[in-house]
Amino acid sequence: MDRPREGVGRLPAGLDLDALAERVVWALRGRISFEVEASGRHVHLSVPHVEALFGKGASLSPERPLSQPGQFLCSQRVTLVGPKGDMRNVAVLGPERDKTQVEVSMTDALTLGISPPVRDSGDIRGSAQLVIRGPNGEVRLDEGVIVAHRHIHMTPDDAILLGVRDGDRVRVRVPGDRPVIFEEVLVRVSPKYSLAMHIDYDEANACGYRKGVRGNIVP
Repeated sequence: MDRPREGVGRLPAGLDLDALAERVVWALRGRISFEVEASGRHVHLSVPHVEALFGKGASLSPERPLSQPGQFLCSQRVTLVGPKGDMRNVAVLGPERDKTQVEVSMTDALTLGISPPVRDSGDIRGSAQLVIRGPNGEVRLDEGVIVAHRHIHMTPDDAILLGVRDGDRVRVRVPGDRPVIFEEVLVRVSPKYSLAMHIDYDEANACGYRKGVRGNIVP
């Protein structure tokens, strides 16, 4: 019987296992890309505000599904009214939420004459004010208007493959005619999500966005 060769099945002496693990993680990340989606200005409404804007007993009516499971574009539209201007035919996304939230870009904010903070979705405390107008009434928000922080939705399995956790901030390269590396991209992990990155139209214009472009997490 042949004797096993010396060193077979053993790791080389002095090997930095942490560095090796990091290289493996980055190799996996480089092979996993995800679609980048541009989100225009839109509104998430609470049940009381749906009724205030569209009439007593009204509910949101799905027009088409969005990429995130259970989310949909509604057939209803609203007008955003600020101190300096308004924006009509603004999309409403469903389903209803506990609190109303309006997401605009920095350019939109200048047009409306407001100064919303850059926040993670759902973090609306002390954010900007605005009036939302519907066909049956209007709602005055004392807070609730933000510029949404760019983020990636992913499942727990995606997070394992990418070596990230919920709440992490990563760098993402988006290729194209004007390739950009986006800093401080929020990682959002849930079994209810589908893998995709969301940016607003200001960010989309900065990278020469085209529908179907895919991004990668980079060091």
